[in-house]
Amino acid sequence: MTAGESIAYLGPEGTFTEEAALHIGEKLLAFDSILEVLGAVASGKASRGVVPIENSIEGPVGVTLDLLAWEYDLCIEREIILRVRHNLLVNSGVSMGEVREVYSHPQSLAQCRRFLEKLGVTTHSAPSTAAAARTIVGRRELAAIGTLRAADIYGLDVIAEDIQDFDPNFTRFIVLSEKDHEPTGKDKTSIVFSLAEDRPGGLYEVLGFFAEHGVNLTKIESRPSKRGLGKYIFFIDFEGHRKDAVIMDVLDSIADRTPFFKILGSYPEETVYE
Repeated sequence: MTAGESIAYLGPEGTFTEEAALHIGEKLLAFDSILEVLGAVASGKASRGVVPIENSIEGPVGVTLDLLAWEYDLCIEREIILRVRHNLLVNSGVSMGEVREVYSHPQSLAQCRRFLEKLGVTTHSAPSTAAAARTIVGRRELAAIGTLRAADIYGLDVIAEDIQDFDPNFTRFIVLSEKDHEPTGKDKTSIVFSLAEDRPGGLYEVLGFFAEHGVNLTKIESRPSKRGLGKYIFFIDFEGHRKDAVIMDVLDSIADRTPFFKILGSYPEETVYE
């Protein structure tokens, strides 16, 4: 398999990220962490990578945002919105009363908090939902939160379906590559920037550029800058492509007034898969 036709994703087989990746191709390369997925694309081992960036219940995936801001110069080429249905997986013949511990990815555990508290079990974090399913094989007192595909792959039973606290539950995945997408007429752009420490009203000024040009924001998020307490960077998603004349004016204005500024990519508005 060559990099030109391969897609890196957060594995192993049976994760929600794999399900998202299968919507753009079938030649997939599984990696054990989001860091490794981005590294595979940056090094040329894969042409594109698929990672989660945001969930409708638990919010942003911090590691993805931080790596895009500071570690890698990759571009968002596309986004995929996937409806996530969590299931409790057990070994064959195990009843609910036998379960003492539950494994899953931290985001999945958080998204099923009420169910787990009612069940009264101890929870353990795993690198992914599929890794959790693999961990419990052959151990009757253990269960995992995962996908129906993971149950099939590892020979597990689904003892409870749709156990997430809120429904519908959506996760937003991004497709990363060396280049972003050409304009389609219905696009979004993502940027990240910091503010000058000695300039009051900096965020107000930046948001004003969008308002003055009639550009609609779809998300604004702050993250610690890793440069000290009280220091933040800001992620903004908005409608329009970076090559649009109006958007170019906005981006130039922001770049002139911020000490750190980075365009993360322009891409078509989301495709939602139920």
